Amino acid sequence: RLFAHWEAVASTHRVSLPRDMAGPIVQMSRQSRARQAVPYVTLSRQEKCEEAAYEERRYPAGKWACVTKGEPMYEQSISMSFMKLMRYICKENSVGCYLGMTVPVLNEIHLTKEGTRLEREVVTAYYLPGEYQQNPPLPMDPEIHITERAPLRVITRVFYGMTTEETILREISLLWELLGSTDTVLRETYFVAVYENPSIPQRRNEVWFIRQA
Repeated sequence: RLFAHWEAVASTHRVSLPRDMAGPIVQMSRQSRARQAVPYVTLSRQEKCEEAAYEERRYPAGKWACVTKGEPMYEQSISMSFMKLMRYICKENSVGCYLGMTVPVLNEIHLTKEGTRLEREVVTAYYLPGEYQQNPPLPMDPEIHITERAPLRVITRVFYGMTTEETILREISLLWELLGSTDTVLRETYFVAVYENPSIPQRRNEVWFIRQA
Protein backbone atom coordinates (compact mmCIF):
# COMPACT_ATOMS: atom_id res chain seq x y z
CA ARG A 1 0.00 0.00 0.00
CA LEU A 2 2.86 2.35 0.85
CA PHE A 3 4.52 1.79 -2.52
CA ALA A 4 1.19 2.26 -4.33
CA HIS A 5 0.69 5.57 -2.51
CA TRP A 6 4.15 6.84 -3.50
CA GLU A 7 3.55 5.56 -7.03
CA ALA A 8 0.37 7.66 -7.24
CA VAL A 9 2.26 10.72 -5.97
CA ALA A 10 5.05 10.15 -8.51
CA SER A 11 2.51 9.98 -11.33
CA THR A 12 1.27 13.50 -10.46
CA HIS A 13 4.87 14.64 -11.07
CA ARG A 14 4.89 12.69 -14.36
CA VAL A 15 7.54 10.36 -13.01
CA SER A 16 7.39 6.55 -12.91
CA LEU A 17 8.48 4.90 -9.65
CA PRO A 18 10.88 1.95 -10.14
CA ARG A 19 10.14 -1.21 -8.11
CA ASP A 20 13.60 -1.02 -6.52
CA MET A 21 12.43 2.08 -4.63
CA ALA A 22 10.21 -0.07 -2.40
CA GLY A 23 13.06 -0.79 0.05
CA PRO A 24 14.19 2.84 0.50
CA ILE A 25 10.55 4.01 0.82
CA VAL A 26 9.82 1.52 3.63
CA GLN A 27 13.11 2.30 5.39
CA MET A 28 12.65 6.07 5.28
CA SER A 29 9.01 5.78 6.37
CA ARG A 30 10.07 3.76 9.44
CA GLN A 31 12.72 6.35 10.29
CA SER A 32 10.52 9.38 9.56
CA ARG A 33 10.60 10.68 13.15
CA ALA A 34 14.39 10.43 13.48
CA ARG A 35 15.39 13.36 11.30
CA GLN A 36 18.27 15.73 12.00
CA ALA A 37 17.86 19.44 11.30
CA VAL A 38 20.51 21.19 9.24
CA PRO A 39 22.21 23.48 11.81
CA TYR A 40 21.61 27.24 11.61
CA VAL A 41 21.39 30.43 13.63
CA THR A 42 18.38 32.79 13.42
CA LEU A 43 19.62 36.36 12.92
CA SER A 44 16.28 38.21 12.79
CA ARG A 45 12.54 37.67 12.36
CA GLN A 46 10.01 40.00 10.75
CA GLU A 47 6.38 39.54 11.75
CA LYS A 48 3.17 40.58 10.05
CA CYS A 49 -0.25 40.21 11.71
CA GLU A 50 1.36 38.21 14.55
CA GLU A 51 2.73 35.63 12.11
CA ALA A 52 6.33 35.25 10.99
CA ALA A 53 6.47 36.95 7.58
CA TYR A 54 10.11 35.96 7.03
CA GLU A 55 13.33 35.43 8.91
CA GLU A 56 17.03 35.72 8.28
CA ARG A 57 19.34 32.80 9.08
CA ARG A 58 22.99 31.87 8.85
CA TYR A 59 23.96 28.30 7.90
CA PRO A 60 27.53 27.06 8.48
CA ALA A 61 29.76 25.51 5.83
CA GLY A 62 29.08 21.81 5.36
CA LYS A 63 29.15 18.80 3.07
CA TRP A 64 26.14 17.97 0.92
CA ALA A 65 25.35 15.13 -1.49
CA CYS A 66 24.08 16.75 -4.70
CA VAL A 67 22.34 15.62 -7.88
CA THR A 68 21.72 17.88 -10.91
CA LYS A 69 18.78 17.27 -13.25
CA GLY A 70 17.28 19.26 -16.10
CA GLU A 71 13.95 17.59 -16.91
CA PRO A 72 11.11 19.40 -18.73
CA MET A 73 9.23 19.98 -15.44
CA TYR A 74 10.66 21.16 -12.11
CA GLU A 75 8.82 18.40 -10.21
CA GLN A 76 10.30 15.77 -12.51
CA SER A 77 13.83 17.00 -11.84
CA ILE A 78 13.50 17.04 -8.06
CA SER A 79 11.65 13.69 -7.95
CA MET A 80 14.29 11.89 -10.01
CA SER A 81 17.13 13.47 -8.02
CA PHE A 82 15.55 12.64 -4.66
CA MET A 83 15.09 8.99 -5.65
CA LYS A 84 18.84 8.81 -6.28
CA LEU A 85 19.54 10.45 -2.93
CA MET A 86 17.16 8.05 -1.16
CA ARG A 87 19.09 5.08 -2.49
CA TYR A 88 22.35 6.68 -1.35
CA ILE A 89 20.94 7.44 2.12
CA CYS A 90 19.47 3.97 2.59
CA LYS A 91 22.26 1.64 1.43
CA GLU A 92 24.01 2.52 -1.84
CA ASN A 93 27.04 4.08 -0.16
CA SER A 94 30.54 2.98 0.82
CA VAL A 95 29.57 2.12 4.42
CA GLY A 96 26.58 0.05 3.24
CA CYS A 97 24.12 1.26 5.85
CA TYR A 98 21.34 3.78 6.48
CA LEU A 99 22.95 7.21 6.94
CA GLY A 100 20.02 9.05 8.50
CA MET A 101 17.73 11.72 7.09
CA THR A 102 18.34 15.45 7.45
CA VAL A 103 15.99 18.33 6.70
CA PRO A 104 15.52 20.41 4.75
CA VAL A 105 16.47 18.99 1.38
CA LEU A 106 17.51 21.96 -0.76
CA ASN A 107 16.66 22.55 -4.41
CA GLU A 108 18.81 25.25 -6.00
CA ILE A 109 16.95 27.00 -8.81
CA HIS A 110 17.78 29.72 -11.30
CA LEU A 111 15.43 32.20 -12.95
CA THR A 112 15.68 33.19 -16.59
CA LYS A 113 16.97 36.72 -17.22
CA GLU A 114 13.39 37.91 -17.67
CA GLY A 115 12.53 36.44 -14.25
CA THR A 116 9.36 34.81 -15.58
CA ARG A 117 10.48 31.16 -15.78
CA LEU A 118 12.74 28.69 -14.02
CA GLU A 119 15.81 27.42 -15.79
CA ARG A 120 15.51 23.67 -16.34
CA GLU A 121 18.63 22.69 -14.38
CA VAL A 122 17.94 22.08 -10.66
CA VAL A 123 20.50 20.99 -8.05
CA THR A 124 18.96 18.83 -5.29
CA ALA A 125 21.11 18.63 -2.14
CA TYR A 126 21.04 16.47 1.02
CA TYR A 127 23.04 17.61 4.05
CA LEU A 128 25.19 14.83 5.46
CA PRO A 129 24.47 14.04 9.14
CA GLY A 130 26.99 15.36 11.67
CA GLU A 131 28.78 12.04 12.14
CA TYR A 132 29.58 11.91 8.41
CA GLN A 133 30.58 15.55 7.86
CA GLN A 134 34.32 14.88 8.24
CA ASN A 135 34.36 11.63 6.27
CA PRO A 136 31.35 11.40 3.91
CA PRO A 137 30.43 7.90 2.65
CA LEU A 138 31.08 7.64 -1.07
CA PRO A 139 28.02 7.24 -3.31
CA MET A 140 27.72 4.25 -5.65
CA ASP A 141 25.83 6.41 -8.17
CA PRO A 142 28.23 8.51 -10.31
CA GLU A 143 25.54 11.23 -10.64
CA ILE A 144 25.77 11.98 -6.91
CA HIS A 145 28.55 14.38 -5.97
CA ILE A 146 29.73 15.27 -2.46
CA THR A 147 30.13 19.05 -2.32
CA GLU A 148 31.55 21.34 0.36
CA ARG A 149 29.25 24.36 0.52
CA ALA A 150 30.39 27.69 1.92
CA PRO A 151 28.52 29.38 4.80
CA LEU A 152 25.15 30.70 3.66
CA ARG A 153 23.08 33.66 4.82
CA VAL A 154 19.47 33.54 3.69
CA ILE A 155 16.08 35.22 4.04
CA THR A 156 13.38 32.55 4.33
CA ARG A 157 9.61 32.36 4.14
CA VAL A 158 7.38 29.32 4.78
CA PHE A 159 4.73 28.02 2.38
CA TYR A 160 2.78 24.76 2.19
CA GLY A 161 1.71 22.30 -0.48
CA MET A 162 3.14 21.16 -3.79
CA THR A 163 6.20 22.85 -5.27
CA THR A 164 5.52 23.48 -8.94
CA GLU A 165 7.16 26.12 -11.11
CA GLU A 166 3.98 28.21 -10.75
CA THR A 167 3.86 28.06 -6.93
CA ILE A 168 7.60 28.76 -6.61
CA LEU A 169 7.43 31.83 -8.85
CA ARG A 170 4.44 33.05 -6.83
CA GLU A 171 6.27 32.59 -3.51
CA ILE A 172 9.36 34.40 -4.83
CA SER A 173 7.15 37.29 -5.94
CA LEU A 174 5.41 37.42 -2.52
CA LEU A 175 8.70 37.58 -0.65
CA TRP A 176 9.95 40.34 -2.92
CA GLU A 177 6.79 42.31 -2.07
CA LEU A 178 7.50 41.88 1.64
CA LEU A 179 11.18 42.82 1.34
CA GLY A 180 10.74 45.77 -0.98
CA SER A 181 13.57 47.08 -3.12
CA THR A 182 16.99 45.81 -2.08
CA ASP A 183 20.25 44.99 -3.82
CA THR A 184 21.62 42.85 -0.96
CA VAL A 185 20.19 39.53 -2.22
CA LEU A 186 20.72 37.56 -5.43
CA ARG A 187 18.03 37.97 -8.07
CA GLU A 188 18.56 34.93 -10.30
CA THR A 189 19.46 32.15 -7.84
CA TYR A 190 17.20 30.87 -5.05
CA PHE A 191 16.62 27.76 -2.93
CA VAL A 192 13.42 25.83 -2.31
CA ALA A 193 13.78 24.02 1.04
CA VAL A 194 11.62 20.90 1.54
CA TYR A 195 10.95 19.51 5.04
CA GLU A 196 8.64 16.56 4.38
CA ASN A 197 8.48 13.72 1.89
CA PRO A 198 6.56 14.13 -1.39
CA SER A 199 3.71 11.86 -0.24
CA ILE A 200 2.47 14.50 2.24
CA PRO A 201 -0.03 16.79 0.42
CA GLN A 202 0.34 19.92 2.60
CA ARG A 203 4.06 19.57 3.19
CA ARG A 204 6.13 22.40 4.61
CA ASN A 205 8.47 24.24 2.27
CA GLU A 206 10.45 27.47 2.34
CA VAL A 207 11.72 29.81 -0.32
CA TRP A 208 15.23 31.13 0.43
CA PHE A 209 16.72 34.38 -0.86
CA ILE A 210 20.52 34.39 -0.75
CA ARG A 211 22.35 37.34 0.79
CA GLN A 212 25.16 38.77 -1.30
CA ALA A 213 28.57 37.77 0.06
